[in-house]
Amino acid sequence: MMIDGYAQSYRLCDAIQLFERIPVRDTVSWNSMIKGCLRCGDLVMAKKLFDEMPGRNVVSWTTMLNGYLQFGKIEVAEKLFLEMPVRDVAAWNSMVHGYLKFGTVDEAVSLFRKMPYRNVISWTSMIDGLDYNGRSDEALKFFKRMVSSGVELSSNTLSCVLTACANVMALHLGLQSHGQVVKLGLNFDEFICVSLLTFYASCKQMENACKVFNEKLHRNVVIWTALLTGYGLNHRRESALMVFGDMIRMAVLPNQSSFTSALNSCCGIEALDRGKEIHAVAIKLGLESDVFVGNSLVVMYSVCGNINNALAAFNNIGEKNVVSWNSIIVGSAQHGQGMLALTLFSLMIRNEVDPDEITFTGLLSACSHSGMLQKGRCFFEYISQYKSTAIKLQHYVCMVDVLGRCGKLEEAEELIKNIQVVNASSTIWLALLSACRMHSNLEVAERAAKSILELEPHCTAAYVLLSNIYASAGKWSDVSRMRVRMKQRGIVKQPGRSWVTLRGARHEFVSADRSHPLGEKIYRKLDWLGGKLKEFGYVPDETFALHDVEDEQKQEMLSYHSERLAIAFGLVTTPEGSAITVMKNLRVCGDCHSAIKLIAKIVGREIIVRDSTRFHHFRNGICSCGDYW
Repeated sequence: MMIDGYAQSYRLCDAIQLFERIPVRDTVSWNSMIKGCLRCGDLVMAKKLFDEMPGRNVVSWTTMLNGYLQFGKIEVAEKLFLEMPVRDVAAWNSMVHGYLKFGTVDEAVSLFRKMPYRNVISWTSMIDGLDYNGRSDEALKFFKRMVSSGVELSSNTLSCVLTACANVMALHLGLQSHGQVVKLGLNFDEFICVSLLTFYASCKQMENACKVFNEKLHRNVVIWTALLTGYGLNHRRESALMVFGDMIRMAVLPNQSSFTSALNSCCGIEALDRGKEIHAVAIKLGLESDVFVGNSLVVMYSVCGNINNALAAFNNIGEKNVVSWNSIIVGSAQHGQGMLALTLFSLMIRNEVDPDEITFTGLLSACSHSGMLQKGRCFFEYISQYKSTAIKLQHYVCMVDVLGRCGKLEEAEELIKNIQVVNASSTIWLALLSACRMHSNLEVAERAAKSILELEPHCTAAYVLLSNIYASAGKWSDVSRMRVRMKQRGIVKQPGRSWVTLRGARHEFVSADRSHPLGEKIYRKLDWLGGKLKEFGYVPDETFALHDVEDEQKQEMLSYHSERLAIAFGLVTTPEGSAITVMKNLRVCGDCHSAIKLIAKIVGREIIVRDSTRFHHFRNGICSCGDYW
């Protein structure tokens, strides 16, 4: 029909002119014109035609009902539904779907129970809608009732059921549903295939996911992306990146979701080189300016230690959203670029992008890492007064960190005591205890540790931090007492580990580690560096050797900390002049920090170290943190 053709091409004026020239308009013409108006987004005209229509049938009423639901007018739709002289199953299904779409789940369930007749669409809408609204367990109960009712299953039903099984990791029911898929011959249906891949990945069954994928040769990017995402979800990031490479070789063009999943896997293994390769593919496909790809690039470069490339990727994003701004602000904070983070926030406000709780977490973190006490206070006050609904535990933790790093330990302790909402969390007390370690304040440290252990008796971090504070103060009897308590409670200190990712392989070191195949070269390089450090006037700070041993032994222990082994490995395996990036699971010790500044000057390279809290960029004897971390 010509009216439908015009409407599908969004030529509403032409459709109306044609409709007005029809000498005798039947019900089908009126219904087509109303549907066309709704398709073109003109609810007012659709309502006018509906009111003028001489003889409405159930299709007319259902079309108008769908129109109101399309525009979010749930109450008007409800009223129209109750006025309908005759309601067929399509009308009931539309109203149930509308309730579920707008989150009024209880009303949907109630209406579903009143339905005089239910078809496969009725049941599928309920299953899908309940799952969409976070009630996946209930959705699966409806599915069991559907099967008991003898309603024939459709591919859409099974796809929705598998998605719900994935969300609650219902492996047994998901396997049964897979059996139904095979029985009905639907295993090559693309939607079913994606749902099966997602289900098995969510249930940690990647071998089964691979079997589903390998049943036929796929050209659909969504199916490839489901497998890629599944590997990432199961922390098999190398496999995820292999899937991405296979996509390119098979000429399956990746979409935004493919890039996001692949770049997330790069973040997980700090694979900067692989991330750059994926970035190059995005540029070739013209997706560098896409907001989803761009956001993932910003995060990848930030996590892998290259804040300059992160900033460049941010600047290349076409239409930036709040995630774009948050990613670069948080990245700048992690790299100690406090003023850059604040400048970016000003630009964000100028671009009329509303900040959220993540924005303020990033800003407070930036203030913490850069020692900007007054600015931190201003931001916290702003959240407290004007963004009260957004204030969260992480904001209090950040503010305690800001105060603690600046030496305002008593003020930080008072803040914790005065905020009842977070008194039940050990996280905020740990921030204070960490600051006490920095400022060697034993009195506040003991109070903070006591509060933590009352809330979380087996908190490893509390025992280790307090033990380290005792060791720095030379209170070896207290150190022994803490170690005995840890042993009695079965608490094991996490060893310091540092690693370098080189050509896709991760090379990991612990203190005084001699197990690496290049161990001899690494220790020769360390001995050479030790001599050079002495020439530059370096004297080991033995307060960071947290063991009651002779001074000479303390110096040797400091020389072979894991981060120094990783740096020496980087020096013997990478080209002269190239940057070395080291990751560490704990906070870098003060003595190593001093030594690495000089090592960077001696070897003429940039050395990037990411510890448990931030990035340090060492260049020519200076660290980006300004010795404030």
